[in-house]
Amino acid sequence: MSTHTRVASTGSRADAPAAGARIGLTDAELGRPGAAVLHGVDLEAAPGEILTVVGPSGCGKSTLLRTLAGLLPALAGQVTQDGRPVTGPGADRALVFQEDALLPWRTARANVELPLAIRGLGRAERRARAKEWLDRVGLAGLERQLPHRLSGGQRQRVQLARALAGQPRAVLMDEPFGALDAQTRAGMQQLLVEVLRGTGATVLFVTHDVDEALFLGDRVALLADGGLTGIRQVPRPRDRAAHDDPATTALRRQVLDSLGTKVL
Repeated sequence: MSTHTRVASTGSRADAPAAGARIGLTDAELGRPGAAVLHGVDLEAAPGEILTVVGPSGCGKSTLLRTLAGLLPALAGQVTQDGRPVTGPGADRALVFQEDALLPWRTARANVELPLAIRGLGRAERRARAKEWLDRVGLAGLERQLPHRLSGGQRQRVQLARALAGQPRAVLMDEPFGALDAQTRAGMQQLLVEVLRGTGATVLFVTHDVDEALFLGDRVALLADGGLTGIRQVPRPRDRAAHDDPATTALRRQVLDSLGTKVL
């Protein structure tokens, strides 16, 4: 798969930017009762930014994301969206998993339509929006395929289309490309950048891959040792040519050091 996937722009209402949500945690303790994994977390994603979150396995990255999604209540502290408490899931916050979570008996188009149907959109509008987003993620002509007929990368494209078709104000992504091979993963990173352009959505993207975090993120948040250990500004976000830039190289070393990873 090319890392320069060309995405069609249809010029319809799905291109209309929405105001990104401001979501965050204040002095938050996260986990399950009796089994907290993160303590004293202060973190805020600004409207429209891509904030990546990195940390070792088991450090609480997924717990943080599920708390912001409203699926897991904080044990202490505050979880807010635009200054208001998050008390449960909301249609304006979309969650994207590493596993594609597609319904195997529904076609690609029907999977994208599902959250739109739940929100009460009419059949014609659902179909039009689903087709538009499948086109935008490079799956034109595959609308009627069942998930088992699609590759792993194609299934993740369907999941991305499903998440964005509902025009969410925040997209919470839990290592969505972690199971893909390196070439497909790079292509999906580029595709994500392209389809997000103009949506206005705020993105929190959890990954254990430091290079992925430094490519996608405007800022990168570091989790380790039961808490948030730092937030760093990325000097040249979403620029492949920045990989060997001295500023990026220095930041990569800082991130790896903060995570306790030995740099050879």
